[in-house]
Amino acid sequence: MDDALRAGLALYTAGDYHAAHEPWEAVWLELPAGDDKQLLQGLIQFTAAVYHARQRNWDGAVGLAERAQSYLTAVPTPYRGIDVDSVVAALRVLEADPERVEREAIPPLHYRGRELTAADLEIKGITTAASVVATEYEGYDSEVVETAIDYAREEATGSEAQFIRLLTSFVDDRDHRGIVYNRLRQNVERRQAKRDDVAGLFD
Repeated sequence: MDDALRAGLALYTAGDYHAAHEPWEAVWLELPAGDDKQLLQGLIQFTAAVYHARQRNWDGAVGLAERAQSYLTAVPTPYRGIDVDSVVAALRVLEADPERVEREAIPPLHYRGRELTAADLEIKGITTAASVVATEYEGYDSEVVETAIDYAREEATGSEAQFIRLLTSFVDDRDHRGIVYNRLRQNVERRQAKRDDVAGLFD
C-alpha cells in the first residue's frame, strides 16, 4: 500500500496527473472496504479531476471533484502521511472554479508535509512509477524499461546504482524524459551485449 501510494504521489509531482492513478488503482481494486480504500479512491478521483480541468473539461472536473470529496471526507486526517483536509480544501476550490488551473499552479499533494519525487522512493516505488510511465506514453519500449527494472532490482542488493539512477530520472525529469530513456535503452543494450558475450564463451 505505502509503496503504491508514494509511487503515485511521485508521478503527480512530476506532472503525470493521469498516470498517477495507476499505482493506486492496482491496489485499490484488491482492498476491502475501509479507510485505505476510501483514501485511494478519493485520490484517484482527485487526480482525474485535475487532469480533466487541464483538458478544459470543466463539467467533468467539477463532477470528479465533488465525488472525490465524498470519499475523502470520511477518512481521518492525517492518514498514511496525507493531510486529507488540505486535499479536500483543494477539491472544494477546484469544484467551485475549475478554470483556476489555468491561472494558478496545480495544487500539490503532500506526503508528511512535502512533495515526493522518485528520488524519495524505495526501489519498489521507483520501478512501479517507471513502469507506469513506460506504458502511459507512446515512444517508450516497455520491454526496454522492464529489462532496466530487472537490472535495477539486481543493483538494489549490490553496490551499483546506474539503472536505479536512470529510472529515477525517467520518472522525475519529465522535460528531458526522452533523453533519459535513450540513455536507459543504450545502457540496457550494453548490459545485454556483455551478458551475451559471456554466455557465448560457454557455447
